[in-house]
Amino acid sequence: MSLIDLAAKRLNGPVIRLHPEDNVVVARIPVEAGAVIPGENILAREAVPAGYKIATRALRKGEPVLKYNVIIGFAAEDLPAGTMLHGHNIIFTEFDRDYAIGVDYRPLELLPEAERASFLGILREDGRVATRNYIGIVSTVNCSATVVQSIADHFTPERLAGYPNVDGVAAFTHQTGCGMELSGEPMQLLRRTLAGYIRHPNIAAVLVIGLGCERNQIAGLMEEQGLKGGPKLIHYSMQEMGGTRRSIEAGIEKVKSLLPAANAVARQPVPASHIMVGLQCGGSDGFSSITANPALGAAMDILTRHGGTAILSETPEIYGVEHTLTRRAASPAVARKLIERIRWWKDEYTVGRDTQINGIVSPGNQAGGLANIFEKSLGASMKGGTGPLMEVYRYAEPVTVPGFVFMDSPGFDPVSATGQIAGGANVVCFTTGRGSMFGCKPVPSIKLATNTPMFRRLEEDMDINCGEILDGTASLQEMGQRIFEEILRVASGARTKSEDLGVGRHEFAPWNIGITG
Repeated sequence: MSLIDLAAKRLNGPVIRLHPEDNVVVARIPVEAGAVIPGENILAREAVPAGYKIATRALRKGEPVLKYNVIIGFAAEDLPAGTMLHGHNIIFTEFDRDYAIGVDYRPLELLPEAERASFLGILREDGRVATRNYIGIVSTVNCSATVVQSIADHFTPERLAGYPNVDGVAAFTHQTGCGMELSGEPMQLLRRTLAGYIRHPNIAAVLVIGLGCERNQIAGLMEEQGLKGGPKLIHYSMQEMGGTRRSIEAGIEKVKSLLPAANAVARQPVPASHIMVGLQCGGSDGFSSITANPALGAAMDILTRHGGTAILSETPEIYGVEHTLTRRAASPAVARKLIERIRWWKDEYTVGRDTQINGIVSPGNQAGGLANIFEKSLGASMKGGTGPLMEVYRYAEPVTVPGFVFMDSPGFDPVSATGQIAGGANVVCFTTGRGSMFGCKPVPSIKLATNTPMFRRLEEDMDINCGEILDGTASLQEMGQRIFEEILRVASGARTKSEDLGVGRHEFAPWNIGITG
């Protein structure tokens, strides 16, 4: 039985038992000290906030703490039944995991084509489908960031009023491009990220602007990534153009020349198989693994049966439960790719560093009831659904295999989503329990709240309230269907809350894994 199957039920009562073998329950609502815990034959020994865990029996020092029958840590000391469990009395320590490669693999059962959903997309000349229609301006180096941003800022909604089919002019600037390694993975990673945005179907046309003397030369970017200049891909450097003012003026004129062709599009019915969703979670809480994340996973199970693609990322946030993914791998090679990425993070990239993968989650996660990265990963991994793991990609690599896939990335949401979009994601779904505010031009971002109090407090930023699962007004599967339908609606052009607020102008953040020298 999958983790999502275990969560797929209406919830009521003050606590939630997620698995018969668990030695904890989760407080659905605040529990007072001395309160009787229904069905568990114990009393709460202290006040327990909503989303936090309660020991359902006495735990010996060093005994595994089980949630969804998965280890999320070990008892720091002998703990009586009814004790609130959190980071202060749960030890984070390594433990052996059986990767059992492929033992749970089941082929994905696609729906017959006649039964598959469709949406209103923008069909590009090469057959790819866009969910939005932007003109992009990309900087090769931070030195051209002001020019790039100034050009984009010129094109206000008033100035674009005559081009109703253009969603905007978006600037993609970053903090690197020079003072970095001239060759190797850091430069390759930057270039494939930039190229992924340049060729993204949501970009109708693009300007690429450099300074002229940077290490990430336009010519090198174009050659390495197989990009060719033309009417829809214009590039120049500030030094050859004559400086800042002239570069801005030239860029404005070039964008003006691109607008009529970019506007000459019309949405048309296309199969849902063209939808590629980047899955994100941030500001997680103790309900993330009970409501929004498994509900999003249920939506991804629906999407992939319609031929679409779900991209799970944030490698530090599957650590500790990666064996639940390798068990579903489509081949040993796919599983080995995932294991290699985990080992690179643990044995090379983060050795001796105070990072999330080495135990401690953010203060907001802790305040929301998550004890450590194992517990956070338990929920984060659910976003991908229950289907087979079809492929594993490095950061910003083009995603070409449909179904459920994984892309290596940090857990920091803007960096992670940037890689997914560079890989081809044309929708982002973002779950949050604490209330992350996020957008990511040129792709719409759908925000999913884990609990009703936060949804009501931040309703201006949240699109869907998955807290209804806790409230007993929707089942997990009903919420999954609702999320899927919202994805179709947004992919067809309906605006998300983050788009209405203009969020997403500054969230382009390529992963910088190299040194700056």
